Amino acid sequence: MQAPVVVMNTNSGERQVGRRAQMSNITAAKTVADIIRSCLGPKAMLKMLLDPMGGIVLTNDGHAILREIEVSHPAAKSMIELSRTQDEEVGDGTTTVIILAGEMLAQAVPQLERNIHPVVIIQAFKRALADALQIVEDVSTPVDIHDDKAMYSLIQSSIGTKFVSRWSELMCGLALKAVRTVSFDVGSGKQEVDIKRYARIEKVPGGQIEDSEVIDGVMVNKDITHPKMRRRIENPRILLLDCPLEYKKGESQTNIEISKEDDWNRILQIEEEQVKHMCEAVLAFKPDVVITEKGVSDLAQHFLVKANITALRRVRKTDNNRIARATGATIVNRVDDIQESDIGTGCGLFEIEKIGDEYFTFIRKCKTPKACTILLRGPSKDILNEIERNLQDAMSVARNVIFHPRLSPGGGATEMAVSVKLSQLARSVEGVQQWPYKAIADAMEVIPRTLAQNAGASPIRVLTSLRAKHVEGHNTWGLNGESGELVDMREYGVWEPEAVKLQSIKTAVESACLLLRVDDICSAKSAQQVSGGGGGGDE
Repeated sequence: MQAPVVVMNTNSGERQVGRRAQMSNITAAKTVADIIRSCLGPKAMLKMLLDPMGGIVLTNDGHAILREIEVSHPAAKSMIELSRTQDEEVGDGTTTVIILAGEMLAQAVPQLERNIHPVVIIQAFKRALADALQIVEDVSTPVDIHDDKAMYSLIQSSIGTKFVSRWSELMCGLALKAVRTVSFDVGSGKQEVDIKRYARIEKVPGGQIEDSEVIDGVMVNKDITHPKMRRRIENPRILLLDCPLEYKKGESQTNIEISKEDDWNRILQIEEEQVKHMCEAVLAFKPDVVITEKGVSDLAQHFLVKANITALRRVRKTDNNRIARATGATIVNRVDDIQESDIGTGCGLFEIEKIGDEYFTFIRKCKTPKACTILLRGPSKDILNEIERNLQDAMSVARNVIFHPRLSPGGGATEMAVSVKLSQLARSVEGVQQWPYKAIADAMEVIPRTLAQNAGASPIRVLTSLRAKHVEGHNTWGLNGESGELVDMREYGVWEPEAVKLQSIKTAVESACLLLRVDDICSAKSAQQVSGGGGGGDE
């Protein structure tokens, strides 16, 4: 009779260890979620982060905050990874995902205390996730991506919670124009929108924020190499090079011994001839502008000035790629390989302007620019950095909608709709799984609740009346984040891309499941221990 008792004890011991690890993970995840919680909604607070170099970052962008803070707990690191995933995948909703995941784990605590096995909880979570995604699909509506008004209201909902909400009209215009510029059809009905590579944001402190613009072409922080070169050319022929226009030295370090002075003159002459040959190869195609990623020697500059050609040197590779996209030019690796088809003629105006103390090269009025530069002006570096972060979110939102043209109601309406529907569906779930299934429904309420708290309203009163609305079937009702009152999102006009909503729910549930599956935290040996103590292993 003794044996079963012993087995029970070991089990409960194991369970105690597992419980400890789970509680530790859940506490860490909740701590991260609490840091971010006040950054949700239009009335969000800012965080001031001090970096090790003494610089400051002022932001309420969840991902930017988590990227800067230092944590040592593995579960907290895993939560921070979530916001990075969300940022890379859809570019918005980084705060939402952390708050949701933290709340889901918090809701799992009572289930663990009821001694429901983590695997059962995870099964129920996965089931709730499948139903939640279907509910989001049901409350979403399709959108016409060519309708500017609809796109503006959508991007506004992303920017409305951010620092730049005061200039939301301007920022929406910038984001939408930039995304439309860089999107192009790959064929078979597919679109490619690479905003990371082809929509570059250049920040120039000074001037008004209203002076910001999307340049239909490219802007590079470079000046011409020789003062006599032209600074403004209309309809230029542009040649892009990836090779230096200077004397090429021997591959291996070449040593030459010279006995006669004539030989020395001959060596100098050979260098000149080589540079001249390179320049002649370039001049044969009569370009107006030559842009190279490498250097241009003094002699080469002399030949180019004589031929009335403007040259820019040491341009970044990424900038060169964008110029190639905007002007239709091809980057050439050897001057001997240049063909007429490599010359870019898609640009209407090449000019160099002085902004502040620096010179900037503008390539404007491109006929079909598939790349663009967004020029941001503003009073200080910190403000410009924050505007850049917000603009990246706005562009991601516009990009998502082009790929996935469906909208979900914002202001916590989608989350509340999911919560109410899941609570109703929970009644049809048999057995123990009903509890954790309902826990997901309760966890979804955290978004409207946090919005209400941040707006200074009474969360309990607001949530009760919002739940009542949704039970009656008004699933587009949500919270006005400014005043904390209930409004119909159809009239209030706050919409979010369905892709962001789906991604944040998926990521939050998946990560909650992952952390619940952990039943022990062990630290691995460090490299020194392994090498120091590993001598006797083979004997």
